[in-house]
Amino acid sequence: MAGLRGRGPGRGAERDEPVPADEIAAWFAARVPAGWFTGPPRVTIDRDEITVIGALVQPDPAGAAPGGSAAGPGAGSDAATSGPAAAAEAAGWIRRFREETRDGRIVLAREAEQRFGRKVAWGVSFGGATELFTALSVPVMTRLRQPERQVLDTLVDSGVARSRSEALAWCVRLVGENADAWLARLREAMEKVEQIRAEGPGI
Repeated sequence: MAGLRGRGPGRGAERDEPVPADEIAAWFAARVPAGWFTGPPRVTIDRDEITVIGALVQPDPAGAAPGGSAAGPGAGSDAATSGPAAAAEAAGWIRRFREETRDGRIVLAREAEQRFGRKVAWGVSFGGATELFTALSVPVMTRLRQPERQVLDTLVDSGVARSRSEALAWCVRLVGENADAWLARLREAMEKVEQIRAEGPGI
């Protein structure tokens, strides 16, 4: 989403101009070490958090592990193979990448947090699995009338959710999963509005 406000480099004050989402994505693409991912990471942004997810480099028979370290046994196996063994292998490589790149990710996250004024969450995808290492859980205050509250209570009473807050999160996820195309068009429209606003005359 464009039009995000962030902090200027090396400054403690808020930037007056919005930070375009593509600028933040380009910032990470330029700073993530080349050996971490197969290409530029996917960067998702909201008002609170920047989520960076990259596809891990497939381990090769010569011994290069994701993150640039020497590979262990089984490095030359096909990560795309289905079954429990493949899932366990993917989980192992994801865990190894997380451990071996922790210091580097912390440094990048701190720089980004200072520059853009948002927390950074990291994640990876590998062998068909995606894992998010860290993520914010942000409380969102809202007022609901009785019909909306009844929806949440039905989800709680049926055991789908343990609380109204969990039921509301479930509803949001359901909308997101079933309205991806519409939400994408909405985000594109908002980005165009921000671009036109940025090109307008200064006041």
